[in-house]
Amino acid sequence: MKIFDRPGFPNPARIRIVLAEKGLEPQVEFVSVDLIAAEHKQPAFLEKNPSGVLPALQLDDGTYISEATAITEYLDNLDGDPRLTGKTPKQKAVIHMMQKRAETELLDAVGNYFHHATPGLGAELQVFKSPEWAGRQEWGNRQRDKALAGMKYFDAVLQDSSFVAGDAFSMADITVFAGLMFADAAGIAIPEDHSALHSWRAKVSDLPSVKNRSGQMFVTQDLRRLGF
Repeated sequence: MKIFDRPGFPNPARIRIVLAEKGLEPQVEFVSVDLIAAEHKQPAFLEKNPSGVLPALQLDDGTYISEATAITEYLDNLDGDPRLTGKTPKQKAVIHMMQKRAETELLDAVGNYFHHATPGLGAELQVFKSPEWAGRQEWGNRQRDKALAGMKYFDAVLQDSSFVAGDAFSMADITVFAGLMFADAAGIAIPEDHSALHSWRAKVSDLPSVKNRSGQMFVTQDLRRLGF
């Protein structure tokens, strides 16, 4: 299999954690795509994923699967032991519910703030964004506030639960973790009084699938290219 991604960005990081959790890293060839140069918006990549986003998974038969949730479903079920996406109907439903909330209320909100209220990933990608409008900065700042509200929500969830979707680590946890990683890069700090969220993050950071992968999971190199 091949994974087209960019080390250090949130959605690619989600899949790298999944691969580590499932012991699949040796079976995958990673192909780096230059986001800052807008390589993912060019015809060669759009043939693989018309949405023009990372990551994308290429199977041995040539099939392409995009969207991090879909890739996670595929990888988690390869061995018949789905630990990240749920085994029972109830587990699957709760995990997918919390996964959607993690994307909508945190990860996507941080992304919208980063791309519309900050310089984002630079000039090469500006032509692929929505046209400039008078309220763009204000809208981006509202997305930052939405991300902070998402942090508050997950802090409340984690006050009564070991993990985001229950008693076991799941893809919903991976998405929240990636959202917080992106928030770090965007300059959105977790409020100090969110003690449950801070404790959960420390616990997840220490998991074998996450620990010692900081070089794969933080955008420092590419952001330095942009002067962050």
